[in-house]
Amino acid sequence: MDEQNTLSFKGMGMLLRAVAVVSSSVATVISTWLPLMFFYDFSAVRLMLLLVLLVTGAFLIHGALTHVFNDITDFESGTDQHSPALLSGGSRVIQTGVMSPALLKKIGLTLSSVLAVLAVIFAAVEQYALSVLLVVGIWGAATYSLKPFRFAYRPLLGEWLSLFPSMLLLGLAAPWLMLETIPLWGWQNALINALWCMAWVMVHHIPDLEADRQAVPVKRTSVVWSVDKFGSAGARYPVLLYLAIAGLIGLWMLPSRPAAAIGVIAVLSYSIFLIMKMDSKDAEEVTNIEKKLLLSAMATAVWVGIFI
Repeated sequence: MDEQNTLSFKGMGMLLRAVAVVSSSVATVISTWLPLMFFYDFSAVRLMLLLVLLVTGAFLIHGALTHVFNDITDFESGTDQHSPALLSGGSRVIQTGVMSPALLKKIGLTLSSVLAVLAVIFAAVEQYALSVLLVVGIWGAATYSLKPFRFAYRPLLGEWLSLFPSMLLLGLAAPWLMLETIPLWGWQNALINALWCMAWVMVHHIPDLEADRQAVPVKRTSVVWSVDKFGSAGARYPVLLYLAIAGLIGLWMLPSRPAAAIGVIAVLSYSIFLIMKMDSKDAEEVTNIEKKLLLSAMATAVWVGIFI
């Protein structure tokens, strides 16, 4: 059998892109899981089962399903073939010959079908929160890349209609599943982590600016749109916008959670400094800053999880 049509540990490892999933999705889970461990009276077994459940879901939806759909669409449009392929440019499973587009389509169809069936089963047994979490996760993965939506190819829509609801619900999942109502700290942590994810994804798109312009159809991300409208300086505007909104959440937290808010604002200020001095035309420099932002996002997630 053709190697491209068989699953392998190497292929799955490339496809999952664990660094991105851990620094965004898993960090988001941890951010609202930690308060349950530190400040509530739940057994260690329940908390560990919850963590395993949510992390598994994050890898299945944000790691596997999202990247499968994104790799297929970006390969077909041609943008991944022109990408500098540092941290951006997809998982590279197609470009390196590890997996074929046909195999990815089979994986995407199988996984989305299984997740959809699980969502129906959860609804049937009145586990509505789990059902909603799955549905929103599938929505985010599918609408980001697949026709007729393909929101990643439209400015603002990819992050607001696909990424944001998926990340927000993942952040709310732990308190939603364990508590009768979602506390204020749950909403604040989930919002900050979702906005952080949107911000570093904007940085992620900067090295692919020219590749996205060469795609058919053009992948008109918020970064591409901003550069077209404001010139080369506009490459940093989308990330600055989402960091600024996260800063407003930090200010909202200040009266009730000063320690958490000060940490958020300090890390955001450092990140904004990095973006302001970044050479957006240097793909290697942008990638290095993206790595720092990933670490900053993880640090923020843990910080606000400890100080509620």
